[in-house]
Amino acid sequence: MPTLNILVVDDEESIRDMLLMVLENAGMNVTTVATAEEAQQSLAQMSVDLLVLDWMLPGISGIEMTRRLKNDPKFTALPVILLTARAERNDRIRAFEVGVNDNITKPFSPRDLIVRINSAINISKNLN
Repeated sequence: MPTLNILVVDDEESIRDMLLMVLENAGMNVTTVATAEEAQQSLAQMSVDLLVLDWMLPGISGIEMTRRLKNDPKFTALPVILLTARAERNDRIRAFEVGVNDNITKPFSPRDLIVRINSAINISKNLN
């Protein structure tokens, strides 16, 4: 199986650092950025297999970024896993309505994230 290219977008440096370490230890190539704007630049410059995205970002929120990506034909099929402190059912429903493939409530287990990344990738491959 080829190495996965994961883009992590979170404004908290400690979370980015933790995700970088966990995902690299799982054999994934990881790029981290702090804002949706930086993520858009990275997406224009590199091939990404999956996006791990925080809901609450400065400027453009993770929800708004997902909505924009899913309306762009180049990124419609890009799997998105949303990290969020928002645990209400309506928030989860809203995330799925804009095109998030999965959402994980903070705090979360790194193992849970890895399993969900692999699941989202497998589902994405089976749909294409």
